[in-house]
Amino acid sequence: MVKFETYLSTSLILSLFSFKSICSAEVFQLNSQNFDQITSQYELVFVNFYADWCRFSQILSPVFEEAYSTILKEFPEPNRVLFGKVDCENQGSLAAKFHISKYPTLKVFINNKVGKREYRGQRSVEAITNHIRDLLKDPVKPISTHEDHNNIEEKKGAIIGYFNVPPATTNEYVTFRKVATDLKGDCNFYWVTGEPSISHLQAGKQNFIIFKPSRVRPGEQDIIYPGTLQSYDEFSTWSTDKCIPLVREITFENAEELTEEGLPFLILFHAPEDRQSVDTYTNIVHRELYSESSNINFLTADGHKFAHPLHHLGKTLKDLPLIAIDSFRHMYLFPNFNDINISGKLKQFIQDLHSGKLHREFHFGPDPANDDKDNSNDNQIITSPPESTFKKLAPSRNRYTLLVKDEL
Repeated sequence: MVKFETYLSTSLILSLFSFKSICSAEVFQLNSQNFDQITSQYELVFVNFYADWCRFSQILSPVFEEAYSTILKEFPEPNRVLFGKVDCENQGSLAAKFHISKYPTLKVFINNKVGKREYRGQRSVEAITNHIRDLLKDPVKPISTHEDHNNIEEKKGAIIGYFNVPPATTNEYVTFRKVATDLKGDCNFYWVTGEPSISHLQAGKQNFIIFKPSRVRPGEQDIIYPGTLQSYDEFSTWSTDKCIPLVREITFENAEELTEEGLPFLILFHAPEDRQSVDTYTNIVHRELYSESSNINFLTADGHKFAHPLHHLGKTLKDLPLIAIDSFRHMYLFPNFNDINISGKLKQFIQDLHSGKLHREFHFGPDPANDDKDNSNDNQIITSPPESTFKKLAPSRNRYTLLVKDEL
């Protein structure tokens, strides 16, 4: 009897503690000892990496608390969502693990995996709660017929699962939804229970998955996933490779995120209606420059929206299309756009950046053709290449305390 009463008492205390935590919506303090355990228990964990002395962290703290209180009232289900915080001054190992370079940094962990994109929106209760609501929406859209598949014409690629049973009853759907949640910003995910066209059927295989390229990648055919949904890792790897393009479009909305990746930009500036130059550039990047993808970001930019960098290069809209490198120190112009059709020409341009040749030649003129360098500097005219314009779109000191002042 004593044991039973003790059990009831302990259970009641735990229940009251849980109820109090939900009602008070106190943001959970995370540290290196509890971080993995806590984040693995929730579908979504929103983490504020902060420092007490940082005034931007101080301003955000009550907003973060209020946003959590609002979200918990809407999503009270156990293990659905948690807001946490990490004191980076006392938890240096966690800060280093997640490459925290500014305070405060807001990162999302979904299914115990850190999101590729940190939160960079407005720091208000309304903006934060809307962001979390959007992340908690089911990322999989239902489709009932193959005609709906044919009508998918979006900028993002699409991954479409064809299954002959209702999705909620399958383990496959759980895996499909997890990957869809991971890649929500990169691809659209659909689940079809109607009959697919004969062209998409594999012999003896009724349940399968298709990647449908976006309309900005013309000429590419649908690709059938060769594996099964028994392995989350396998399906995640395949989907990531298909959904995240080698060549991306830079906009004012994603410029800060791309800049913070720290890789120089190789940018095609083009007129909005000019798809031919985009296709040519994209095909050459895929064919010749894939090996450079860890050293440089391949981007396209609407020359009308980004007219300022063109002006910086001494060019106007009439000069489009053109290609330039922004190293976050200077900008370098590829001499002639049509030369990208010469095999190896664009790759050499990138290699000249890494070797320092672009910077050297801009300052001192073309390198000498022979080894007689003693007299090569006699008549050199020292010039300065245009300063980087995209560096100015990096994280602002008016929003963050930057830990490395010249990080870019």
